[in-house]
Amino acid sequence: MTTSLYKLTATISLAALIGTAACSPSGNKTAGRAMPGSPVAVASAEQKDVPLEISAVGRVEAISTVSVKAQVGGEVKAVYFKEGQTVRKGERLFAIDPRPSEIALRQAESLLEKDRALLKNAEADVARYANLVQKDYVTKEQYDALVANRDVLAAAIKADEANVSNVRLELEYTDVRSPIDGRTGNLLIDPGNIIKANDTTAAVVIEQMSPIYVAFSVPEQNLPRIKEFMAKTPLKTEAVPAGNGQVPVSGVLTFIDNAIDQSTGTITLRATFDNPGGTLWPGQFLNVRLLLTTERGVIVVPSQAVQTGQAGQFVFVVKDDLTAEMRPVEVGRAYGEESIIAKGLKPGERVVTDGQLRLAPGAKVEIKAGR
Repeated sequence: MTTSLYKLTATISLAALIGTAACSPSGNKTAGRAMPGSPVAVASAEQKDVPLEISAVGRVEAISTVSVKAQVGGEVKAVYFKEGQTVRKGERLFAIDPRPSEIALRQAESLLEKDRALLKNAEADVARYANLVQKDYVTKEQYDALVANRDVLAAAIKADEANVSNVRLELEYTDVRSPIDGRTGNLLIDPGNIIKANDTTAAVVIEQMSPIYVAFSVPEQNLPRIKEFMAKTPLKTEAVPAGNGQVPVSGVLTFIDNAIDQSTGTITLRATFDNPGGTLWPGQFLNVRLLLTTERGVIVVPSQAVQTGQAGQFVFVVKDDLTAEMRPVEVGRAYGEESIIAKGLKPGERVVTDGQLRLAPGAKVEIKAGR
């Protein structure tokens, strides 16, 4: 009996001791510590100017493409350019053997001189017979025949002069010159070969490199806005060649097609670029940005800050006391990796960009370092 009473007393004392220790200041450190907030990344809402632009994929086109063909036939005596060389308008490209044309020119000039001499004699006969017919020394028929002969010779001289001009032109054509400024392609005929006049195959193709076109297509619903802004000012267009670190090239929209492509629902546009350094190349595909206007002083946040719920789009705003506020917003449009907020935010407010899944309205947050 005494032993059992002693065990019961010891058990109660031990329990009291444990309870006292639990209530002591040293044992209350864990219980009194505040729970940490949810770690989040944040960014500040910024107010800045944002361009309103349309993006598309474009293709570079030469303004002029000339297939150079010979206008007279003959042996190619010389080639004065190298493949891929830049040539100027009027610069000599080929020399075709001029001797046949030179001979033909001498023949034509000789015939012209002959007919001029005959005409001179015929005019003298007409003048002489004019007095004789008045005195009835010759018949009227003889005189009329002389006049007709003179007129025939005068007409023959006109034909001879035209023939001389034509042969001289053919002689000029033996020097084949570039009709435009541009860059030559593959040379398809070598010296010593016989070239045909107006052959189906070009001797060389020249592409105009500066200025140059970039053609691209946009959805037809963009056409009213493009026409609206184009009526106010020329629309700047940027072309970005493929590849890392490429610098955009600036041009101006100069052409809107006169019909919408019914099969794709798009309309073709064309911008003109000066291209002095030859950055753009015919046939090249690249990204195009058509700048319509610039929206001034709009509020933007990183797009990952915008969430979508049952009631619409919202962001979590971090308040000064490091609690999260669920804020409904109206998103105007996206620009790159940012979203333009039309309503719901002020400049400088901090929004959560990472960690939204762990948040609820009023929840404590802990901002990650470097944010």
